[in-house]
Amino acid sequence: MAKKLYVGGLPFSTTEDALKEAFAQAGAVESATIIVDKMSGRSRGFGFVEMATDEDAQKAIDLWNGKELEGRTITVNEARPMGDRPPRRQFGGGGAGRGRGFGGGQQW
Repeated sequence: MAKKLYVGGLPFSTTEDALKEAFAQAGAVESATIIVDKMSGRSRGFGFVEMATDEDAQKAIDLWNGKELEGRTITVNEARPMGDRPPRRQFGGGGAGRGRGFGGGQQW
């Protein structure tokens, strides 16, 4: 069964092919994905590598976690399922200045 790994601290220049090639040193790579910003299309500096077996995944963690890839030290660990994360805060909120316009708090 494949095991998904989180890879953080990637150089923005790293390609998915280069990531896959690097992790292939530890075993069979099912897939390598670099997360990109939707607006700019630029790498966000992290990605995911899916290794073919649990053993290959552990080898990849041992081989790459805390090591340098293309000049940057990367973090590699087992990816957590989406449901295990705390909820993200939405933009805005706070309520400061609502309904006051430019009048410094004057009520109209």
